[in-house]
Amino acid sequence: METVYLVWHTHPLPDGTDDAKLIGVYRSEPAARAAIERVADWPGFRDQPYGFEISPYELDRDQWREGFVTL
Repeated sequence: METVYLVWHTHPLPDGTDDAKLIGVYRSEPAARAAIERVADWPGFRDQPYGFEISPYELDRDQWREGFVTL
């Protein structure tokens, strides 16, 4: 299976929740890291430099195969 890399930026909001932004989806981990380097100095992102995360994601694979429960 082919893997892509999602770059997320998350930061806490004053009400205690988190705000997550999908920066982009990239074909390789080095490309994802380069994206972080490009946006890290943009307004907002530079104030929360530790909010970046790279998440590998397999294409053509079903997610949530066990279903879900709302609590």
